[in-house]
Amino acid sequence: MRHHGVHHVSINVDDVEANRSFYVDVLGFEPIDRPDLGIGGCWLQMGPQELHLVELPVPSTPGPHFALKVDDIEAAAAELSARGVDVSAIIDIAGVCRQAFFCDPAGNQIELNQRAAQRPSE
Repeated sequence: MRHHGVHHVSINVDDVEANRSFYVDVLGFEPIDRPDLGIGGCWLQMGPQELHLVELPVPSTPGPHFALKVDDIEAAAAELSARGVDVSAIIDIAGVCRQAFFCDPAGNQIELNQRAAQRPSE
């Protein structure tokens, strides 16, 4: 199968407007048009991909999540904390990445991910 990457991520939220505000006002995503699908929700642009919020019950346990790629994880975590978002401690995975986690208003987990510096080929 050939593909061109991820088109969108879809997550369940219990309050579309509260979560739309969080993703737009706190994370800087852009609202985009969404057709009437017979169920509440909204679509947001996050870089080249989309995030689809769907008004359905939210899973009761963390697990599924998506990660936002950042260049400076300390700055990103500090900015979120200054906006009242509870961000976990930063975890180092040696040679791979640094990561921290936070939740949207519905309780969906989101990861901040700063990739480890690439080593030049020897």
